[in-house]
Amino acid sequence: MQKRLILDGPLLEITVSRLCQQLIENHQDFNDSLILGLQPRGVFLAERIQQKLEKLLQKPVRMGYLDITFYRDDFRRRDIPLEANTTSVPFIIENQKVILVDDVLFTGRSVRAALDAMIAFGRPRKVELLVLVNRRYSRDLPIQADYIGINVNTMPSQRVLVEWESHGAKKDNIWLVNN
Repeated sequence: MQKRLILDGPLLEITVSRLCQQLIENHQDFNDSLILGLQPRGVFLAERIQQKLEKLLQKPVRMGYLDITFYRDDFRRRDIPLEANTTSVPFIIENQKVILVDDVLFTGRSVRAALDAMIAFGRPRKVELLVLVNRRYSRDLPIQADYIGINVNTMPSQRVLVEWESHGAKKDNIWLVNN
């Protein structure tokens, strides 16, 4: 297994800050906007973004966790059953602007599942997608992100690994891994 560093801690911090600035440009005070982190890995990025936004805006920003396990199109096709994660949406999303947050956008299937799962909590006015890493040339579905941290050209045999110091890694890093 070979790993190549895509973004290290300081550049990753700058990237997350830029994403927050873009969100503020489009959502100003966040009165009718909220963040939904996709379980499991999108939650780490969503938490980081929420903390930065609250610091910049000097007010609380609503954030929830969305589990997509039972909405995935490959749920029944796996040899090993998937384990469900926590869903926590402590607010109504009806007529709100929702920002779905995930760490890596690959085929688009997780986002499609998230759209289905989200509808159980109401009909949002608008849905946007924020991803830290956009794996280009790999979509199975016509889904694209509104906010992108970094675009990466990858092959199907490669994977992108996002490590967060706050969740057990030695440093914040993004790696491209060759199997």
